[in-house]
Amino acid sequence: MSYIVPAQTRIGHVHLKVSDLDRSLAFYHELLGFEIVQRYGSQAVFISAGGYHHHIGLNTWHSKGAGPAPVNAPGLYHTAILYPTRKDLAVILKRLLEAKYPLTGASDHGVSEALYLDDPDGNGVELYWDKPKEQWPFDANGQLEMVTKRLDLEGLLKEAE
Repeated sequence: MSYIVPAQTRIGHVHLKVSDLDRSLAFYHELLGFEIVQRYGSQAVFISAGGYHHHIGLNTWHSKGAGPAPVNAPGLYHTAILYPTRKDLAVILKRLLEAKYPLTGASDHGVSEALYLDDPDGNGVELYWDKPKEQWPFDANGQLEMVTKRLDLEGLLKEAE
């Protein structure tokens, strides 16, 4: 029998190799709003939401001044940041639009609504919220049917008002 990870298990944090710490902080701290928990000089910063020790570590230990990782190579596809409500996702969408920060995509997955963008180093970032489970699409056999449909950005933005 194979091992099954406990249901309460969650991913606590991600460490990203970045080429310029201040440029990354302009994105993650100033634009997205993560709080700085600790800074290690010009080499690393740990940031979080709500006082957790860190959700994201940014470091230049092996990447200072380097270009982005190749798109067509193994590596991190994206970091997914889960917002508690649809309104919270709408607020960050409004901030991104006001800052003229480019989105690479926006999707309704049936179970969630998601915004996609790249950080300054080309690392993929997904900003999303989960719909209530009773709204998730299931087929006749009870199997989850995730989809990728166009997200109604105008409808989402109305939530920010």
